[in-house]
Amino acid sequence: MKNRKVLNFCGNGFLSLLAGITILAISIFLVRIFSLGSKVLSREFLFTAPRNCMQEGGIFPALAGTFWLTVISISIVIPLGILTAIFLTNYGKPKWLLNVVQIAIDTLAGTPSIIFGLFGMAVFVNLLAMNVSLISGALTLAILALPLFINSCIEAIKSVPFDFYEASLALGATKRQTITKIVLPTALPNILTGIIVCIGRVAGETAPIMFTAATFYTRHLPEGLKDEVMALPYHIYALMTEGTHPETQVPIAYGTAVVLLLLVLGVSAAAVVIRSSIRRKRKW
Repeated sequence: MKNRKVLNFCGNGFLSLLAGITILAISIFLVRIFSLGSKVLSREFLFTAPRNCMQEGGIFPALAGTFWLTVISISIVIPLGILTAIFLTNYGKPKWLLNVVQIAIDTLAGTPSIIFGLFGMAVFVNLLAMNVSLISGALTLAILALPLFINSCIEAIKSVPFDFYEASLALGATKRQTITKIVLPTALPNILTGIIVCIGRVAGETAPIMFTAATFYTRHLPEGLKDEVMALPYHIYALMTEGTHPETQVPIAYGTAVVLLLLVLGVSAAAVVIRSSIRRKRKW
């Protein structure tokens, strides 16, 4: 008994140490980014276009481009991911085929993002002649996020107690009614978590849009799906690697990084509030 208590104490201490190191590393990262980027944040920085070879002005075209890339790609991912997860968990047969599909999904989920960028360039930009455009980038990002979201939806659906299925079917509901009125509403908070993760990944990806959607500089907002766009992650990359005036462009890059972090954190916070609200309503 005494040895067990010692082991538990050591294990808890080790886990607490790891948690402390993680929190410390994240804190140092955030403090460093915000201390360097907050110097350039202003109303003009957020709502004006870059000028003077991207040494002055703001990031509004990149902000708008990231918004549209994220909205379009997530709008594609959500219905496809949920329908695929429903099929795999409730309708798919035979089992060996489901295993093959699951392996394929897991493999795609772990594939480096640069591969998706090359795929998007080969298929959407060249083969389908969509050129470097908003729609090419959004479709590429959707393919990148889809495996991750499918796995999240599968786990969310599997987390619903099987008693819910049995009770619904026993009351005379069809399988479709059980899924749409019992399973999906119950799994919704976990599905929202998957959406949060996908939004964060899509909004922060650079490699896929380098070949399919992003342009180095433009003062104009996209007027259609066939237009090139600026994007926050590529804007940071361009300023840090291709900028010719680092003394003025590096602070802008850090300011852009702060904006991107705040956007992702804002979306995550909003989703947490919505998820908590849904859970509170169910308790009543």
